[in-house]
Amino acid sequence: MNSEKSMTAGENGNHANRKAWMSLLATADAKALQDLWQDYGCNPDHTWLRPPEVGGVMVQGRMGASGAPFNLGEMTVTRCALTLPDGTVGHGYVQGRSKGQAETAAKVDALMQTGAAGDVRRQILSPLEAARQARKMSRAAKAAATKVDFFTMVRGED
Repeated sequence: MNSEKSMTAGENGNHANRKAWMSLLATADAKALQDLWQDYGCNPDHTWLRPPEVGGVMVQGRMGASGAPFNLGEMTVTRCALTLPDGTVGHGYVQGRSKGQAETAAKVDALMQTGAAGDVRRQILSPLEAARQARKMSRAAKAAATKVDFFTMVRGED
């Protein structure tokens, strides 16, 4: 997700941008998302199209990223869908069993398709992206600390 890019109302429907913020919301820390949502201070009226519900999805994998797909196992997800008074539809799909996180994700998704997108990006999505990058860097640093360099010594008898 490119958090540097500002979004205008005309860009809100961009599929790549929506995919990026939906991915960020789906994998965000539930407490961090709720805290940022509370700080944002806007809780729009909405009508449920599908209230939050917990279920499972089959996760598929591929060997070498190009092999035939195989079923890896199931993962628990929570999903919901809502509509704002202006007709904008928001969807929330999150890992785990957090109905509150799914609801918040759906509200953020809906607001990102309106004129409030810039504020939502600045106050919610950008901090979530920064936290994701920090986790990624921390994980990379831990992995780098365990790196072992193997080398071959040339023997003098050759």
